[in-house]
Amino acid sequence: MTSLFLDTLKGKSTPRPPVWYMRQAGRVLPSYLKIKEKYTFWQLMKSPELAAEVTLLPVHDLGVDAAILFSDILVIPYALGMGLDFTDAGPVFEKPLKQFDNPVKKMYPHPEKLEYIYDAIEQVKRVRPENTPLIGFCGAPLTVLSFMLQGLGSRSDFSDAVKWMFSHQDKLPALVDAITEMTLIYVRNQIRHGIEAFQLFETNAGLIPNELYQKVFLPSVEKIAQAVRDEDIPFIFFPKGIGDGLRMLGPQHADFISVDWLTPLDRAREILDENIGLQGNLDPRLLFADKKAIEIALIKFLGFGRKHQNWIFNLGHGFLPGTPFENARFVTDWIKEQKW
Repeated sequence: MTSLFLDTLKGKSTPRPPVWYMRQAGRVLPSYLKIKEKYTFWQLMKSPELAAEVTLLPVHDLGVDAAILFSDILVIPYALGMGLDFTDAGPVFEKPLKQFDNPVKKMYPHPEKLEYIYDAIEQVKRVRPENTPLIGFCGAPLTVLSFMLQGLGSRSDFSDAVKWMFSHQDKLPALVDAITEMTLIYVRNQIRHGIEAFQLFETNAGLIPNELYQKVFLPSVEKIAQAVRDEDIPFIFFPKGIGDGLRMLGPQHADFISVDWLTPLDRAREILDENIGLQGNLDPRLLFADKKAIEIALIKFLGFGRKHQNWIFNLGHGFLPGTPFENARFVTDWIKEQKW
């Protein structure tokens, strides 16, 4: 497959940086919102045909250089036996792990619950445009555990989860191991069914001190990274909010690090090993500004991109609800039209 995205991930020279967006297969697209009027989130995920259609919408509508599988980071808890519902207010667990004295005993692995996702991958491969790579993904252990402990979705500060982690540090390793083992099964199956790159989302990397993260969670990141790279699949790690904790990360943790909007790309480049590529990091809130303001911000990326070939353009986190589609399309076109 000829692909700017895959070539960049593999260290090859390309005429411009590739562009894709976190949360691109969803709410920013009018075409997705129209489909969403007819189906629930679960229905969209569990139908291979619908999941494939939504996965590919941003390729057609935004002109991005890669598709990312339409799914959710909380399918791992679902496969570990937790009751889960996706409501209009976000995902909600039937019973959060914080309610149990020994929560690891409440995890019952059911890897077969993820089969529908592999069917969706196969369907994407059948219907995708030529030379469109598919990115697989999952949530990283800290982020997944935060949701499992708290029991609430994205509108939570995870205060109960963090308190639990600090007051039950002796029980943390067993929980992390259980999540990691299910994640490894999930990752390997995504690869077996045909994804060409993988991103690990540590959305809550800034939730706990870097020292605790390094001790308890980073070994699992390395294990997941190794499993992906053993299959010759490029691995991207997104540790949102990690800040100066970027210093903890080395080539053993990722081929590319996705940088949030709080850390300038130049600073991330100084901190990280030169063999690690970068991805990011436009502030997604900027897309609510007018096109002139957006372009002024984008011009700053030109110098970085001309100097550093191992860079993928993306946001510093996912699209926000209500993001104007025309601004998202403007950014994509602008990146593709510049002389890099």
